[in-house]
Amino acid sequence: MSSRSYERGVVGCRSSERGAVAVELALLVPALVLVLGLLVAGGRLWFARTAVGAAAQTAARAGSLARTPAAAVADGGAAGRASLATAGLRCTSPTVSVETAAFAVPVGTPATVRSRVRCTVPFGDVVLPGLPGSIELTGDGAAALDTYRSRR
Repeated sequence: MSSRSYERGVVGCRSSERGAVAVELALLVPALVLVLGLLVAGGRLWFARTAVGAAAQTAARAGSLARTPAAAVADGGAAGRASLATAGLRCTSPTVSVETAAFAVPVGTPATVRSRVRCTVPFGDVVLPGLPGSIELTGDGAAALDTYRSRR
């Protein structure tokens, strides 16, 4: 076999694979972009859920530091809403509720102030800009009321 016929065979083989890299890229790039987009969307959704949970914990802590049930509701609500705003979540209808039954427990008995934060976040803010729909996120928090502090 001459070296010329060998070279022709290699050249002939290469010419049949012409454009294969471009086709592979055309198939792989959209798939990789989709996977990357899903990772980013999942991360943003995780952040939103974490921010709502942190806001609930902040509301419970602020409520547990108050002296009266009315002050606990007011302080907890303000702290929860401020925490959501600080996180940068755009809630369409945020609600912060603080449970004040712990203030009725006698001094010396352990008690816990609980809170719940509900936040409806548009998909456009969490997943992809311009995406219609929304998701309701809920977070619960709890903080111990000082066992030996006077309660009103």
